[in-house]
Amino acid sequence: MNFKNILKEIEQTDPEVYEKLSTRRGALKSFGSKAALAALPLALGSLFNKAYGKTTATSGVVTALNVILEMEYFEYNFYHTGNNTGGLIPSADAAGFTTIENHQKEHILLLNSVITALGGTPFTPHYYSATAYNPLFVPAAYDFTAGATYTTFDDYATFLVLAQVFEDTAVHAYKGQIGNLLGNTSALTQAFQMQSAEGRHAAHVRLIRRNLNAADNPAPWITNRVPPAPTNTAQPDSQFQPFYVNEDNVVQLDNIAITSLTDSYSSTGTVPVVSATAAFDEGYTSAQITTLLQPFML
Repeated sequence: MNFKNILKEIEQTDPEVYEKLSTRRGALKSFGSKAALAALPLALGSLFNKAYGKTTATSGVVTALNVILEMEYFEYNFYHTGNNTGGLIPSADAAGFTTIENHQKEHILLLNSVITALGGTPFTPHYYSATAYNPLFVPAAYDFTAGATYTTFDDYATFLVLAQVFEDTAVHAYKGQIGNLLGNTSALTQAFQMQSAEGRHAAHVRLIRRNLNAADNPAPWITNRVPPAPTNTAQPDSQFQPFYVNEDNVVQLDNIAITSLTDSYSSTGTVPVVSATAAFDEGYTSAQITTLLQPFML
C-alpha cells in the first residue's frame, strides 16, 4: 500500500491529525515519499508518537483499542480470504468487498500505531508472524466455517450472511469500548469514525442481500434484534440470535424510554418500537465479543 494513500486514509479518519503533526508535508518529509512497505509500522509508530504521545494513556484505553484491533484482524482475514476465493464473489460486487478489505487493513495499521504511541503492545492473532509476506493475514488463526457448520467460502449467500453478522458485531464491539476511551479525546474520535465505517460496511452488505431477495429482507440497520435468515433451511433462525442480544432495547441514556417520546408522524403519536430499536446500536463487552467469535477462532 502506498504510504501517501495511508496518510490520506488517516486524514479521513482523523481530520485533525496533521494539526497534531504540524503539516502533511512535514509528515511526508520526515519519512520520505518512498518509504518501504516493510518499514511502515516503524514509520507510523514514530509518526503517531508525535500526535498521541502526550495524550492521556491508561491501560484501560490500550485494552479497549486492542479489543477493537482484534475485531479488525478478524474481519480483515475474513474478507481477504473471501476476495481471494475464485468464483465466490460476483464481479459486480468485487470492488465493494475489496474496498471493505482495504478499510480493515488501514484500521489495523492505524490502531497498531496509536496503541504503540500510547506505550501499549498491540494485539496480534495466534500464529502471527511479523516476517510473513502479509503479516496481517493469519489464516491459521481462524476457521470461518466454524468447524464446517457454514459453507462460508463455497456459497455466496452464506458468505453474505456471515459478513452481515460480523459487521454488526464490529459495530457492537466499537460501541462497547467507547466508554473506556473517554479519557483520550484523539482515540475516542477515531473510534467513533471507524465505528461509522463499520456501520457503512454493514449497510452495504445488507443492501446486497436485500437486492438478492434474502428471506429476512434486511434494512440497512438492525431492527428489533432480527438476525439474518440462514441459507441452510435445516438450521434455525436462532443460530445467529446471540449476535443480536439486547438490540430490542427501547430504553437509552438515563432511563429514557424512546417509545414514550412524541412522534407526530406515527399513528400512535409516539415513537414506534421498530424505530426505537433501529435508531440505536448496543455496546457489547469484550467478554461478549470473545464468546461470539470463539467458534471461528483456532
